[in-house]
Amino acid sequence: MEAFVLMIVAGVSDALDGYLARRFEWMSKLGATLDPLADKFLVAAVFIVFTLQGHIPVWVALIVLARDFTIVAGAGVYKLLYEEVDIAPTFLSKANTAMQIVTLCLLMGSMLSLGIVAEIAAGVLEPFFYVLAVLGVGSGFDYVVTWGSKAYRQGKQRKQYKHGRGSFRRPQ
Repeated sequence: MEAFVLMIVAGVSDALDGYLARRFEWMSKLGATLDPLADKFLVAAVFIVFTLQGHIPVWVALIVLARDFTIVAGAGVYKLLYEEVDIAPTFLSKANTAMQIVTLCLLMGSMLSLGIVAEIAAGVLEPFFYVLAVLGVGSGFDYVVTWGSKAYRQGKQRKQYKHGRGSFRRPQ
């Protein structure tokens, strides 16, 4: 029960934090980096534990973890090679994160002895796993295409600069 309550609190507080930051412009570079990383670590940890316990299909966990690993690794490589990464989550990415948290809350709710609530939660889990997989693949693909295109353009600018056909300045 405590884990279920904590997951709901984490999901609601994350949404509220994001809303307040945008609404009152309480944003910082540190917060913009740490908030999504904290989300990814929380979700990854819970997905790993529930997968090891047999509550989440391995294929679902692999999609979730591979997507997040690809995004974090890609952002790190982009920053090393080109410039500071200013990732603005897309609607698809936000929907994916929300679906991950809702799915985990449903899973936890299905494990509680809450009668009809647990039965309803258990009954809708399988379709949620499929929706989560589609959102995970779609948003992961979206990030790879978007940031791959940016990296390609940055590389092209550097080549032009090296050959004297333009100016390339790395943002400070």
